[in-house]
Amino acid sequence: MIRLISLIAMMVLLLACLVDAAPPKPEKTAKQPTAKSKAAQAKPAKVTVTFPPQLPDGKQFLTETSPEFLEPPKTLRDGVTIAKTPPTIDFLYYPGQDYPGKPWSNWGDSLAVGGKYYASIGDHLAPAGNAFVYEYDPATKSFRQLANLRELLQLPEGHYSPGKIHSRLDLGDDGWLYFSTQRGSTKVTADAFHYTGDWIVRCHPGTAKAEVVVRGPVPKHCIPTSVLDPKRLIYYGGTAAGTDASAKGIQFFAYDVQAKKVLYSGPEGAYRYIIFAPSTGRAYYLAGEGEKGPLMRFDPAVSNVPVKIDGEIGLRSATQETPQGIVYTISSGQGQGDAQLWSFETKTEKAQSLGPASVGSQAYVASLDADPTGRFLYYVPGAHGGSEQDHAAVVQYDVQKRTKKVIAFLHPFYQERIGCTLKGTYSTAVDPAGDKLYITWNASRSSQVWDCCALTVIHIPESERR
Repeated sequence: MIRLISLIAMMVLLLACLVDAAPPKPEKTAKQPTAKSKAAQAKPAKVTVTFPPQLPDGKQFLTETSPEFLEPPKTLRDGVTIAKTPPTIDFLYYPGQDYPGKPWSNWGDSLAVGGKYYASIGDHLAPAGNAFVYEYDPATKSFRQLANLRELLQLPEGHYSPGKIHSRLDLGDDGWLYFSTQRGSTKVTADAFHYTGDWIVRCHPGTAKAEVVVRGPVPKHCIPTSVLDPKRLIYYGGTAAGTDASAKGIQFFAYDVQAKKVLYSGPEGAYRYIIFAPSTGRAYYLAGEGEKGPLMRFDPAVSNVPVKIDGEIGLRSATQETPQGIVYTISSGQGQGDAQLWSFETKTEKAQSLGPASVGSQAYVASLDADPTGRFLYYVPGAHGGSEQDHAAVVQYDVQKRTKKVIAFLHPFYQERIGCTLKGTYSTAVDPAGDKLYITWNASRSSQVWDCCALTVIHIPESERR
């Protein structure tokens, strides 16, 4: 028995010696991330959602350039090119967002003129909402408030006040910026909240004075759609009926700002956008809901009644008229396979399809701009949320070559840097010099939907504009 125990002990000792003598297993070497995978692996910055939104370290703006702006998503389509030079981008949060909105958002198209940028945001609250118009100065990287609707309207408690500006901002030859108002919730444009209709408002960039032009040019209707004839000062609008409106459906109207009178108001109005051609003084729109209605022309020099013209076009958004006498338009892409780009010759009134606009998975485009040469168009797919799925792609379209190029991918760059996801936009504008693209974003700091508005100013490299 003693011999057996001794034998077992010797075998255990021998086994231990063999294990100790065995060479150690090599440690696994971590794979070094590439430049692209670093961005993918980086964790989003943690941010505490506060109102007003704040940048890190109390900064008022961020100015950055990075090769990460040119890193494509997996959703990028074949045939879409990417810029070779990354842009420099300024990032700011809009002021005035001092409390939670429902949500803070932009819905109306913006304007760049005279070295400044003009845009609107609103809190989307109802029935007591509020909305603002701001001027942004790219030289000082600062905002100036031009209009505060709640302060301007001074309505009694319990009365409806608009939480959105859904219309364009347009500059008249008289030096005033014109726009119209829109409800937050669809259920508050009712007699119970003393609703009689929404407002056409104007504000002056020189004096920062704001004033009401008219309330309810179409009684008990909101005014989500507009364009201004800056010379004649005719304000064209498309409406949305309030809960207790007698006239149902979309109305198209023309309002003479100087004479303060309605020139025309009638059914089958402009759904979401109105083309205006300064060279002819004519306005165009698609009649009725969606983009299937007939193309209508309103020419105040000929008649105060719109007439149907031949042709088909997609019209969720449109550029201003280019030096070549062309207005470019785009269909919405909502509920469709893709958004389509179109050209519209204002003299011949001929429309031509230019093909699909998407560069990735997102189709909906709500703002379209042409540069001052008329050569390049700019837009951002994913207007109502979803831009981040294509890395918030900013697209440049060459109308001569009919090619699409992404000049910047803004996601996940800002998500990783400051915890801000850029979700989509209804508000873009090209500087008259053609070197800057302004984008007002619906942005999220914590959730699947957006909670605040942010501005990016993309300084387009000259090499990408040749």
